[in-house]
Amino acid sequence: MEERLVAPSEQAEDRGAERLRPNRMSDYVGQKKVKENLNVFIQAAAARGEALDHVLLYGPPGLGKTTLANIIAAEMGVNIRTTSGPAIERPGDLAAILTALEPRDVLFIDEIHRLNTTTEEILYSAMEDGCLDIVIGKGPSARSIRLSLSPFTLVGATTRAGQLTSPLRDRFGVISRLEFYEVDELKEILQRTAAILDLPITDEGVEEIARRSRGTPRVGNRLLKRIRDFALVWEDGAVTRDLAREALNRLDVDQAGLDLIDQKFLKTVIEVFSGGPVGLDTLAATIGEEAVTLEDVVEPFLLQLGFLQRTSRGRMVTARACQHLGCPLPANRWDGGLFREEDV
Repeated sequence: MEERLVAPSEQAEDRGAERLRPNRMSDYVGQKKVKENLNVFIQAAAARGEALDHVLLYGPPGLGKTTLANIIAAEMGVNIRTTSGPAIERPGDLAAILTALEPRDVLFIDEIHRLNTTTEEILYSAMEDGCLDIVIGKGPSARSIRLSLSPFTLVGATTRAGQLTSPLRDRFGVISRLEFYEVDELKEILQRTAAILDLPITDEGVEEIARRSRGTPRVGNRLLKRIRDFALVWEDGAVTRDLAREALNRLDVDQAGLDLIDQKFLKTVIEVFSGGPVGLDTLAATIGEEAVTLEDVVEPFLLQLGFLQRTSRGRMVTARACQHLGCPLPANRWDGGLFREEDV
């Protein structure tokens, strides 16, 4: 599947956007409970002069896990070393990173669920005992040595907490889930981004973009940058509600944040399969996409909006989806309790 403008995962155009990230917890918008708890833990660790306990951040992509990891390091007044699970291919790679850390430093591992088994097992002793067990040599001459590590904080981020092994998950002292953002929170984020980009924007224009940002700051910032181009050509740089609405319509992002792929998914279920139920493989073959792509990329947001339901019989659209798309309820739909005439 080609890169989608509303995809929450990081894309090439998102790189180099570090200047948009807040550097302090006071500037971080949303995730109120997570922020409050982390503030307490950070202040307590600083008062004791100790490293912060290991932190696991999980949730959908684009919600600010990497930003929080950098803020933790900044609030602790220490350095941060950033890497990712797939990048650590061998135990030696992890050993080199861990032994280079200074006391109380932060090691941030993105997509930590993708660590290979051998590397993950070495991480256990580093997290729990502050040491590194390394085997040197092979066969009868092999010997094990134990290296002491400086106290450090591991911040792990994952979009799939269920794929973490229990031994790794249990070694995190702080486990926090990041939730989708409300419209008011996204408005505040977008206003801050517009100020950094020196982009004039009205309150109504900010609200229009926030409502179509799928509850994800990364998507909102991406849309804002695309709308900035329209504003520069059409309105001498200012973003109003009418301009934002017209630009988003041209970008094929509707009022609920659905793009053409989302709409094609729903309309196929409604028009071809009478609203469902339909199996995922059958639906994927009809649309011409991989089943795993539909399940991991398209369906989560539709489920969040209540436009789609997964049942034991297959995928089914709801009356809310029909109402949003302006499609009539399928006359020969299977009545599984999902459609109610009063909803339409």
